[in-house]
Amino acid sequence: MSVFLINKRYNGSYKFVFTNRKGHTVFTSISCREKEHCEKLVNRFKASVDMFDFIKIKTPAGKLYFQIAIDEQVLATSRKFSTELSMEKGISNILKYIPEAEMLEMPGEEDIF
Repeated sequence: MSVFLINKRYNGSYKFVFTNRKGHTVFTSISCREKEHCEKLVNRFKASVDMFDFIKIKTPAGKLYFQIAIDEQVLATSRKFSTELSMEKGISNILKYIPEAEMLEMPGEEDIF
């Protein structure tokens, strides 16, 4: 099962990561000042992921990643992918599994991502 993991960072802000069914990070959100804002953002992803834009980017080293945006505001950035096919698979998994994903909070204030 895919999961949104919310964590409080060392500077007091909050971020979440979306992990796939194998536990690998697919994307990381922008920083949120309040935990409630982070939770609202997760719920927005779950309710309307089909309305988001996936902006595909290639690094100078040839790695691929995407940013997730709505109304030209970037809300999350994916991990790096080696091939176009693996990036497309990551996007299709997001569209498929986000609606049923659980939201969990990591205890503590360690900056793990």
